[in-house]
Amino acid sequence: MPPAECVILIGVPAAGKTTFYQQRFAATHRHVSKDNWPNTRDRDARQRGAVNEALAEGAPVVIDNTNPTVADRAAIIAMARAHGARVSGYFFDVTTREAVARNAQRSGRQRVPNVAIFTIAKRRERPTLEEGFDELFRVAVASDGGFRVTRD
Repeated sequence: MPPAECVILIGVPAAGKTTFYQQRFAATHRHVSKDNWPNTRDRDARQRGAVNEALAEGAPVVIDNTNPTVADRAAIIAMARAHGARVSGYFFDVTTREAVARNAQRSGRQRVPNVAIFTIAKRRERPTLEEGFDELFRVAVASDGGFRVTRD
């Protein structure tokens, strides 16, 4: 059995991470997102449990959160490595202006306060292979609303 894959999405809120997951990975990978548990007291613990469960079963998984810092990603990478999984990172190279514009098109629970976009943008650290990724990709939002993916 080939090793499971752990995909880490990295980007500010409203960068397109969930849409990207739905288009690229929904048919093959489990979706783990703290947004799925808005009322859970310890969403980090819930995420760790869901990721560990998927990887223990050998299932490919996508972690669809902002994952802005090296420290945020390190815990996920360590879990993946403990299960022998390959680790891929997708960095959403989206400006705060683009994210705010995308957010304005959202409604209901999908819409986040704009301050959340700016707060994460200030904390965001561009991922590097040295963190332990097997491969890194840069994702840009295309003018037609799709995505352009390049190896980083």
